[in-house]
Amino acid sequence: MPNFTRRVLLQAPIAIAAARAASKPATAFCLCGDRYHNSDYIRTALGKTLVKDAGISIDFSDEPGLLNPSHLGRYKMLIVLRDGMTWPGGYDNNSNAAWVGSGKPAIVSDPPLASMDSKPHYWITPAMGKAVRDFARNGGGILFYHNVTYIAPHNDDFRDVLGAVTEGHPPIRKFKVKVTNSDHPITRGVRDFVVTDEQHYMKYQKDPKHLLLQSVNEDGLTFKDLGTSAPAGWAYDYGKGRVCYLAPGHMISVLWNPEYEKLQRNAANWLLRK
Repeated sequence: MPNFTRRVLLQAPIAIAAARAASKPATAFCLCGDRYHNSDYIRTALGKTLVKDAGISIDFSDEPGLLNPSHLGRYKMLIVLRDGMTWPGGYDNNSNAAWVGSGKPAIVSDPPLASMDSKPHYWITPAMGKAVRDFARNGGGILFYHNVTYIAPHNDDFRDVLGAVTEGHPPIRKFKVKVTNSDHPITRGVRDFVVTDEQHYMKYQKDPKHLLLQSVNEDGLTFKDLGTSAPAGWAYDYGKGRVCYLAPGHMISVLWNPEYEKLQRNAANWLLRK
């Protein structure tokens, strides 16, 4: 198994998993993890919801360069849960989870640290966007989560496949996710549910008939001039393939909401045409 991936196979002992990995590729590839979204919680969350409970084998990686035709061609489904930035020049430690509860002590280094160029690099290239578009057009299923709308401003092909572009989000707060189309296989049997998460707002750019979910802040909290509500999920055919976007996903507590777990499994099954 390549050293840039970590396959989660919770249903089998290590020896069996190793033999399986050598003989049969995983069903899905998941590109996950960024500065603000640790890849471990994503592997853990989807390892339960999609691997253990839905029986879908997944290769996980945080390397955007794997969005290429050769690598994606091994899989039936692509999953993306990450934003559009890398930080090759480093960044300050104010966003480091290790500081939580520690009072953020002053950083002391001897010898002194070199200054960091704390500027984001927008990693998606025209070739990567085309690889994602061709993967869907040629029959692959794509499950987009949460903050992928932040990739969309930087690549037209990716934006067209996703069908939206970010307009930002407020701090973490409670909101309801409402099912607006209960007849679709993804939402069938799923009830409205409440989460505490980043309520993402985006400009949806496809046909409204494809919308499945709406996020609603029932406490009346707004964001910018965009009101209390935003699209929170949609699905459609794209070429010979299928695409689904689900907005919640900032924390494992959200990804493991029982109704949202059901929704994620339904989405994966629909994308894989099960």
